[in-house]
Amino acid sequence: MASAAEKDFEFHDGRRGADHEGFLAHKRFKWLKIAIVIALVAILTYLLIDVEPRHNGGSWYGYTLGTIGAGLIVWLSLLGIRKRRANPGRWSLKGWTSAHVYLGLVLVVIGTLHTGFQLGWNVHTLAWVLMMLVVISGIYGITAYANLPEKLSQTRREMTRGQMVEALDAIDRQLEQAAQPLDRADTDLVITALEQDVFKAGVWGRLKGRTRRDPTARALEQISAARAHDGKGDDGAEQKVRALLSRRQGQMEQIRRHMRTKALLEIWLFFHIPMTIALLAALTAHIVSVFYYWG
Repeated sequence: MASAAEKDFEFHDGRRGADHEGFLAHKRFKWLKIAIVIALVAILTYLLIDVEPRHNGGSWYGYTLGTIGAGLIVWLSLLGIRKRRANPGRWSLKGWTSAHVYLGLVLVVIGTLHTGFQLGWNVHTLAWVLMMLVVISGIYGITAYANLPEKLSQTRREMTRGQMVEALDAIDRQLEQAAQPLDRADTDLVITALEQDVFKAGVWGRLKGRTRRDPTARALEQISAARAHDGKGDDGAEQKVRALLSRRQGQMEQIRRHMRTKALLEIWLFFHIPMTIALLAALTAHIVSVFYYWG
């Protein structure tokens, strides 16, 4: 039966859906417009400013772009701290997220122009590669947060998460009672199925869905259909148990689909956050090495 592990199943449906619907268009795409202006200025100055012998990260222009890029990286990484603050502050969370998305994308332009397209096997290129990986994972996050909340709502079939859990609990209570007249072997199959906790699956389990060793499916298969219809037992107890097992399996599949969609919505953070930390470390090494050789 469902346990306290269902806490992992909870999320703020209405509010989250509304937030992720509007953050890209926040204040009539204010931060998209700002990002476009920044990118155009960076590209135009790169083309118009003559740097000898060629553009590179060590020129005065390269240092300027590098400073802007480093400041952006540090500022963008502060979004996680902003999310944990309860007070609204000067910036709304939606506004900060909108700026995070569009300034994160313009960082690709600034960071690449900073390199002068001179890449090699060194810590400087490592910082650039990590920056690109962080941005790519962020693009997946944007796509997921823009599209998956609607799919989450569809998988619920107009039931709240609490109603889905309650429906599973109700089936389990009926199944526990209906299985009492069965023989020992079939009762054990039902008990094993009832001990199954759909909410205990880890991230990989949620993405994978039902496995071949699913206890509910195994109980449904092994409690013979022939015996369910021959009238033996306690007034067709096997038939009733099979019907309840089938309902349980359907309810669990609905919950699994919901949890899988939710996992797709969140899994990118397992890459985005560690890579952001790695980027900050590589950026620090990059800056220290530049000042070391400069000195």
